[in-house]
Amino acid sequence: MAFAFEKLLVYQKAVDFADTICSATESFPRGYGFLVDQLNRASLSIAMNIAEGNGGFTKPDRRNFFGIARGSVQECVPLLELANRRSLVKTEQQTHLKSELGELSKILSGLIKGLEKQKV
Repeated sequence: MAFAFEKLLVYQKAVDFADTICSATESFPRGYGFLVDQLNRASLSIAMNIAEGNGGFTKPDRRNFFGIARGSVQECVPLLELANRRSLVKTEQQTHLKSELGELSKILSGLIKGLEKQKV
């Protein structure tokens, strides 16, 4: 049985982003484990908090988890910048990934604003 959040475009995009990050960090050289770990955790946190937010019973719970997901989006930006500065991620790939993060951020902001407009 599928969960309702699995049908959400934002969730699907977040899982795709986390998968892309997992693939990208596999080639990071030894000595950058801290960056691999943090980037993978932050990217996965986006999808995890979207899922958890959709399981929330109250509007404040959902808003909190969607806000955490948006914070994880923001967290990925400096990590990708460092990866680019260390030549672990090419500039073109960084630009593409930041574009995906921008889209995720906009969708999450829309979800949060939508919750604020909802009547209980």
